[in-house]
Amino acid sequence: MNEAQFRTQTVSSNRRHDKDSGSPEVQVALLTNDINSLSQHLQSHRKDNSSRRGLTLKVARRNRLLKYLARTNRDGYTALIQRLGLRK
Repeated sequence: MNEAQFRTQTVSSNRRHDKDSGSPEVQVALLTNDINSLSQHLQSHRKDNSSRRGLTLKVARRNRLLKYLARTNRDGYTALIQRLGLRK
């Protein structure tokens, strides 16, 4: 499965309605996929500091979105972190 198909599948499994592509749930799911692939990359390329910085920025953005989601929609937040396998 290529990147575009994986992205489409992630968006369709986390969206709120048919035309949703930017809700916090979708953004967190996409960031989680990016974070997982970047951490795999960094395990084999330990000195790639540019990617390490990108990883830190993505983790920080995901944390901000999760805090917002926990504040505004607690049920959606708990369902999302269970579905993505995040710990909170």
